[in-house]
Amino acid sequence: NAKVIENSEGARTTPSVVAFNQKGELLVGTPAKRQAVTNPTNTVFGTKRLIGRRFDDPQTQKEMKMVPFKIVRAPNGDAWVEANGQHYSPSQIGAFVLTKMKETAESYLGKSVSKAVITVPAYFNDAQRQATKDAGKIAGLDVQRIINEPTAAALAYGLNNKEGLIVKATNGDTFLGGEDFDNALVEFLVDEFKRTEAIDLSKDRLALQRLREAAEKAKIELSSTSQTEINLPFITADSSGAKHMNITLTRSKFETLVNQLIERTKNPCKSCLKDAGINSKDVDEVLLVGGMTRVPKVQEIVSEIFGKNPSKGVNPDEAVAMGAAIQGGILRGDVKELLLLDVTPLSLGIETLGGIFTRLINRNTTIPTKKSQVFSTAADNQTQVGVRVLQGEREMAADNKLLGEFDLVGIPPAPRGIPQIEVTFDIDANGIVTVSAKDKATGKEQQITIRSSGGLSDDEIEKMVKEAELHAQKDQERKALIDIKNSADTTIYSIEKSLSEYRDKIPAEVATEIESAVADLRKEMAGDSIDNIKAKLEAANKAVSKIGQHMAGSSGGSSSSAGPQGGDQAPEAEYEEVKK
Repeated sequence: NAKVIENSEGARTTPSVVAFNQKGELLVGTPAKRQAVTNPTNTVFGTKRLIGRRFDDPQTQKEMKMVPFKIVRAPNGDAWVEANGQHYSPSQIGAFVLTKMKETAESYLGKSVSKAVITVPAYFNDAQRQATKDAGKIAGLDVQRIINEPTAAALAYGLNNKEGLIVKATNGDTFLGGEDFDNALVEFLVDEFKRTEAIDLSKDRLALQRLREAAEKAKIELSSTSQTEINLPFITADSSGAKHMNITLTRSKFETLVNQLIERTKNPCKSCLKDAGINSKDVDEVLLVGGMTRVPKVQEIVSEIFGKNPSKGVNPDEAVAMGAAIQGGILRGDVKELLLLDVTPLSLGIETLGGIFTRLINRNTTIPTKKSQVFSTAADNQTQVGVRVLQGEREMAADNKLLGEFDLVGIPPAPRGIPQIEVTFDIDANGIVTVSAKDKATGKEQQITIRSSGGLSDDEIEKMVKEAELHAQKDQERKALIDIKNSADTTIYSIEKSLSEYRDKIPAEVATEIESAVADLRKEMAGDSIDNIKAKLEAANKAVSKIGQHMAGSSGGSSSSAGPQGGDQAPEAEYEEVKK
């Protein structure tokens, strides 16, 4: 049976939030989220929306205006983030979260974990899937499968019903989620404050982070109540003094603010039904996944689209993780009765004459799949051919996502149109595309060089793996430091208790020596040197041991004074002395 494991904070879900504090220490999940208000520029969230994206992408530019941290251009043109003066790829940020998940599983299972199934939004393209796989690699995981989130949720539901799962069609919008609803609410709060106080909070990163937290909290509360209060004292200040925000937000106002976003859920649903060749009446169950599906208006729209109330058969927060675990069981052979056939969300093809996008593999084709096409040369004695491979649904090549430019090299010189080069496009079960080529005349396989315009190189991944290991090492050192400080704290308490109990029974110089050793230990605990704290801890333990030595010495002295009574009498004399 699949089971959701609680993390070190005792929660069953972990926010994908990563932060670096003033000391440069890495925080992941709830601890990172808790300090976001006081450290907004070094607290990174929502990087799944940036993964596999270019810096110049209009969606990236839009995102930059909505987050308190910096989004920067990487050397390869990808969108990266800045925290603590360092630049990180979204894959690296994802890897920090995956590392915490790995440690959570290892702590619960009591053994090392090296393999993983990772879920992604169904509409992720090849670059985004590859970047997600890279995140797993950086975290030290062997990614067995990338699985679509809705497929995983259906799998979790399907297991309860002991059925197989064949995906008919998939659709989605990678920029429609909880954060977009938060952003809409933040924009409203900024506009309201500007209207009432004539102050623009959008330029204040600290205020923006407080607004974001308040917006998320209000959104959650409005799923179960009809109105909520947003109270943010001392949100900013001007020459007249401190300014406070106090707004009453009703559910109907919230629904008006996010109406456009909710409307955007309709088209993907309708397109998906059309691609699957069915109408809404043919749908038996509608599953809701993700926290946003708790919003009453979202549930209302879903009921309207499908003509039935959505099922409550899965936990919106945990269904996807459960499905991923079940997929892991299928891959390992533990789950034998379930069949899973997924589809590719986007069409794959090449650019042909006139900049037209020619599809080779259509969207919603069951994966894994393979398709071959024969190409030839356009000039006499041409020894190489360049091919641009794209993914998307637009008719013009320039409007689709360029996956890479492929060079078919080493073609034997011949008149144009004579060479027969068979290029095979292959989409694996992860939805990741690979390409191979074969010269039909010689039967010789040709190696194709992929020059993807973005993404991480093997060297960059290797460097990030080392950085992740370094962070893990630092985490271990930090844990060791906390452990030794806790041990020192307990020891000090114990020593002071003993000193208080025996002070009048030991010489003053012994008491002074113990107090001095404790003071030295306390002073060292303010620092971060494990070795120095250990040394002072040993010195304190050595000093306090003199209490025991002195007490034993006192007993020994009484015994020897009784010695002259004879050897046989010594134990009895010692016994009588102790009794007194």
